[in-house]
Amino acid sequence: MTNAETKQCQSCKADFVIEPEDFDFYKKIDVPPPTWCPECRMMRRLMWVNFLSLYKRKCNVPGHTEDIIAKFSPQSKRKVYDAKYWWSDEWNPMDYGREYDFSKNFFEQFQEISEVVPLKNLDITNSVNCDYCASAVECKNCYMCSGGYKAEDSVYSTLIISSKNCGETLQSIGCEFLYDCVDCAKCFRVAHAQQCENCMYSQFLYDCRNCEYCFGCVNLRNKKYCIFNDQYTKEEYEKKIQEMDIGSRRSLEEYRKRWEDLKLTSPHRHAFLSKSIDCTGDIIESSKNCRHCFWISSGAENLKYAVEGGLGFKDSYDVYSTGGNSEMIYESVACGLGSKNVLFSSRIQQSHDVYYSFDCYGSSNLFGCISLRNKHHCILNRQYSKEEYEALVPKIIAHMKAMPYMDEKGKVYTFGEFFPSAIAPFTYDTSTANELVPKTRKELLEFGFPLSQGIKPEHVATIQPEELPDTIAETDDSILNEAIACADKGECDHRCTRVFKIVPEELRLLRDMNIPLPTLCSNCRNVLRLRKRNPLKLWHRKCMKPGCTNEFETSYSPERPEIVYCESCYQKEVV
Repeated sequence: MTNAETKQCQSCKADFVIEPEDFDFYKKIDVPPPTWCPECRMMRRLMWVNFLSLYKRKCNVPGHTEDIIAKFSPQSKRKVYDAKYWWSDEWNPMDYGREYDFSKNFFEQFQEISEVVPLKNLDITNSVNCDYCASAVECKNCYMCSGGYKAEDSVYSTLIISSKNCGETLQSIGCEFLYDCVDCAKCFRVAHAQQCENCMYSQFLYDCRNCEYCFGCVNLRNKKYCIFNDQYTKEEYEKKIQEMDIGSRRSLEEYRKRWEDLKLTSPHRHAFLSKSIDCTGDIIESSKNCRHCFWISSGAENLKYAVEGGLGFKDSYDVYSTGGNSEMIYESVACGLGSKNVLFSSRIQQSHDVYYSFDCYGSSNLFGCISLRNKHHCILNRQYSKEEYEALVPKIIAHMKAMPYMDEKGKVYTFGEFFPSAIAPFTYDTSTANELVPKTRKELLEFGFPLSQGIKPEHVATIQPEELPDTIAETDDSILNEAIACADKGECDHRCTRVFKIVPEELRLLRDMNIPLPTLCSNCRNVLRLRKRNPLKLWHRKCMKPGCTNEFETSYSPERPEIVYCESCYQKEVV
């Protein structure tokens, strides 16, 4: 077995360790070890994902003149087709195929072909009235949602699964009438909650299970009629809630602060690891041997540096939004659904033996391909026989090693590295990278990551946030015609739009749940929601329960104010 080695990251220059089991994995898939640290590798991959930034642009189908909504900005060099046409047989991505040129670097050739092969505007499948969603599968009547599956009548939500009537949520599973919630499952009429399950008719909950009619509570199990963790009778609770005027924005902000204070004086479990064995990270369920992983569920096994995945996913490293009975996936994004041996790729599904490819489906033995469906043995979108393909790919790999790509910062990309950031379809600040691994503009310029020119407001504000009604009951339909100034005023790192509007679907949900109008634009709200989750990093710490000597890996940094317990101490105190 190879000994552990300490390397210096090409990008950030920090040291990182490659463990013996890592070398075993790289040998198994026949790739060299990485030259970037785990975080920089993740930043580079996440630039291939965009769930938040949508644009109006012209459809590039020949003869089409209509505007479409797309993930790709009008300034992008990519050609974009509306999804219906893209999936049709009216065009052939093989028409853009080209012979491999051994006088040029591979990444330069991939960049050239990526600028001519059309991409689909959005990733929407079998969905109705979801034209403003970045990605949706079997959804109905959703607006500005992404990662939706069987979702209905919802707005401004991410990873919304089998849920209805949800707004401003991040990962809701089997929920209905949810608002401003993160990581909640099987909840009904709940607002401002995080890490809750089987809760109803409640607001401001953190890590609660099987609770009803609770307000401002933390770490409760099987409780009813509690306010800030104090027990009341049904009659006392109803009277108290009525007196609290929880439909008022001003009142809610005061209660939010009190709830946040209660959270700081209550123990936090070091990690949400449920029914899992030998796992480190956070929010991992029913999995085994997943190291440094986050947001993993349902039968995942033998993963490392994986974020957001599961459902029978195994034997993979360095992935984001990947899974579904797939294996041997490495340095890839949004790949899975029965895929195997997919390396250095993005949006590859129901495929196997794919290298350096983008947005391909039902295919196998691809190298450097884009937008292919049901194709086999292709290189740069050109068809080869099985024998020709197997003879040519080793030569290309050897050529990539002999003629590496070098970016403006002197970083070297050879076979075994993910795509250079300059080739990514999105800039850092318009991609999911900026949401999950936020960095300052100065840091990103030092790293050499491409950035956009920022957002120019399309509208002039007609009403200031302080002029908004204090309650939704005071709000009439005229608000739909107002351009509301965002309270952040663009003075944040959230890609603030500075001005925003309320849409009819949103107003309906706010009225139904008695929630006052928001004062921040949807971009700012989305980023604040994402940052309620802990960062995708781990620190080695000791349990803070007096007398306990247990140690663990946790996503709570030592500088944070929360009281962090090991699982044993947490279970004893809370359950």
